[in-house]
Amino acid sequence: MTTAGERLKTVRKRRDLTQRELADASGVSLSTLRRLEQGEQESSRMETWRKFAAALHVPTMTLVGQPDEEGAIPDTADRWDAVKKALNAPSGFREEEDEPPTPEGLTEALDALVPLYVGDRFSDLACVLPGLLRDVDALGPEGREVRVRLLQRVGWLMIQVREFGAAEDALHRSMDETRDRLQATETVNHLCWMLLRRGKLAEARELATKWADDAEPVRISRATPTELSLWGWMLLRVSAACVRDNRPGEAEHAMRLARAAGEAVGREYQIPQHLSGRTFGPLTVLLKTAENAQIIDRPDMVLRLGDKVQKITKAKSQRLRVRPTSNNWNRHLLDVADAHSKTGNYGMAVEKMQDILRRSPEWLPNQRFARDIVGRVIEERRTLTQDMRDLAISVRLPI
Repeated sequence: MTTAGERLKTVRKRRDLTQRELADASGVSLSTLRRLEQGEQESSRMETWRKFAAALHVPTMTLVGQPDEEGAIPDTADRWDAVKKALNAPSGFREEEDEPPTPEGLTEALDALVPLYVGDRFSDLACVLPGLLRDVDALGPEGREVRVRLLQRVGWLMIQVREFGAAEDALHRSMDETRDRLQATETVNHLCWMLLRRGKLAEARELATKWADDAEPVRISRATPTELSLWGWMLLRVSAACVRDNRPGEAEHAMRLARAAGEAVGREYQIPQHLSGRTFGPLTVLLKTAENAQIIDRPDMVLRLGDKVQKITKAKSQRLRVRPTSNNWNRHLLDVADAHSKTGNYGMAVEKMQDILRRSPEWLPNQRFARDIVGRVIEERRTLTQDMRDLAISVRLPI
């Protein structure tokens, strides 16, 4: 089985390029290129492979093949053992319970979890989810609806903390049980996100494209905000997969359609909680446009779009009742921090990441992108401030 480094070397030679020429064309250091081709370095970030692919005019996956899966953060992996055990436990009511669970009671319990998800309170969720999973399984057929919702939420969380095996189990169980087309579309949205985080770009693109086609309204003018939002999110997943796989034309086409869906919604809209509670609208599309700009290494574009986002959120501070989810907003701040670090404004990069750390201290450690940004800042600075040290500790970066 060939390695990614060997495939890189093969394609480079087909293009009749020297290592120096490819390094210059891609913007990746010659030393990194040599280590990869010689097998001294087995893997690299997807961003690096995309730069090589762009310079060689091939899809990213031509070089990467089937990438190694990035697992959970070691220091936090044990936290989720109880959730994974409950997720795969045999169904059936537990004899030791005083009162059996009911669909109504578990629906209320699930609704009560919303603040924990919104606040990125992962530790609290780790404590309450095992019991809820056992209870919804005990309900049997009458608990199908609440079980689908809970499995979706568990799947989302497991993706967030990089427990991909558990995420896949939860989401496939959710798909098996749902009878609602919109609910199934939202579950597939999570599956596409999981594939993106695992670097399985071709699978993510194919799945998202199929469901985006299926979810497209017959007439946009008659579609509900929920239908438009779910369609728009599938298009964003298509665009995200394509831009990472060095398919810029397809990425832009999908983003244009997502933009049209956002304009049809007309504002930031919160998808009903029984589906996901995520938001979609013109602002969400703008955030994802900035994310695409980060992927193609356009820090100037990221900063311009970031300024536009700031103006929108400030100008509409009294009217913007629905704001993007914490996950999407934090990802945008990471994109902006990355752009500042690449343009030499390390102080602003640290400021943006400190903002994330203050608001979502449990979210940041699970972002490998954050570790890369902090590493770049530390590498370029001779003297570290306390804020830089705090960030390094939070993302588990040795200093």
